[in-house]
Amino acid sequence: MPRELVDSVLTAMCAHYVFPERAVFAAVSIRERLDAGHYEGLDEAGLAERLNADLRELCADKHLRLRVRKGQPADAAAEGPADVLAAYRERLRTDNHRIGRVERLDGNVGYIDLRGVTDPAVGGRAIAAAMELVSHTYALLLDLRRNRGGSPDGAIFWSSYFFPDSGTHLNSIESAETGTTRQYWSLAYLPGERYLDRPVYVLTSPDTFSAGEEICYNLKAQGRAVLVGEPTAGGAHPARALPLTPTLELSVPYARSVNPVTGTNWEGAGVEPDLAVPAEEAYPVAYRAALEHVLATATAPSLLDEARTALAAL
Repeated sequence: MPRELVDSVLTAMCAHYVFPERAVFAAVSIRERLDAGHYEGLDEAGLAERLNADLRELCADKHLRLRVRKGQPADAAAEGPADVLAAYRERLRTDNHRIGRVERLDGNVGYIDLRGVTDPAVGGRAIAAAMELVSHTYALLLDLRRNRGGSPDGAIFWSSYFFPDSGTHLNSIESAETGTTRQYWSLAYLPGERYLDRPVYVLTSPDTFSAGEEICYNLKAQGRAVLVGEPTAGGAHPARALPLTPTLELSVPYARSVNPVTGTNWEGAGVEPDLAVPAEEAYPVAYRAALEHVLATATAPSLLDEARTALAAL
């Protein structure tokens, strides 16, 4: 079983990976290890764990990995695409499209705890609702410290709220499979108000990954936000899941992001914060900066008192 499964992993990787030369190099090395008995005696979960370690060593790509789909029935592979999509959308719906919390903090500072990036075709109304709730605040904390990624279209949807129109080129994705490049620009239309002319503080951590990192990178490259926290995980390659068995799938990056400002992306290096502090301190540091902005710009006495009290409590 290990030989057949390893062969299927390597075949899928070589057929779809964004860097074909790297895939061939990794495949040769893994087949040598296979012949030497490196994968003998392992069940599916153990094989996935060992192969993931080897793929990290050989390719250094955090999106390239095997995943065991725990709790799936033995006939899960028989499910049709419509069933899989329906189950995925139901998980997103009950998880509030990964929007953990939206709040007006004392001092009229907005706070959004965003733990994933939903495709706007599915979660656009929830995203718009979150942005509406903070639309009248004087500054915004966008907490991505637990954001594990999601949809590139979702990253553009979220990012677009911080730009005035369709005139900002945010990202491009080059597909190795088709040889084409898709440009992603800020959207001409969004439901609800945009968040303009006010500071945005993005909270980051080593757990911030993939499409969550893209939001960070988009806003930093355009000078639209201040990043506070620790460098992010470093996964910039869009990936798709390829089922190998009823309970095992291979996530394979098939394209690469290219930022129009930097000419590169955050793969491997992560996104560096502007204010480097331990991730657990990012919230008070960003909140303090936001409150100082409120105190410098607000005029209502009651709001100024509220901001001073909140600042003193930090």
